[in-house]
Amino acid sequence: MTTNANPAASSMGDSMEGRERDRAVWTEDRIRRLGAVTDLPTAASIFDLGRALAYDLAKRGQFPVPVIRAGTRYRVPVAAILAALHLPGEPPT
Repeated sequence: MTTNANPAASSMGDSMEGRERDRAVWTEDRIRRLGAVTDLPTAASIFDLGRALAYDLAKRGQFPVPVIRAGTRYRVPVAAILAALHLPGEPPT
């Protein structure tokens, strides 16, 4: 059993590990299963961006991929996400 001389660091590490564990792992297959478009928070998660930052970037036209504004909502084409990640547009056959 290992001990940590700094209990605060240990609890900080535990909470960091918990957040990492809770964060979704975005695989190519999982991204493709989103369909033609996805919402901005989901796209932000793929790019490891926070929700507030994603909305700010979209509002300023600086999100990593083109964003479609539909009324008060933002939609992000999955094909654009795949292209930004250098993944082929069509799944390999």
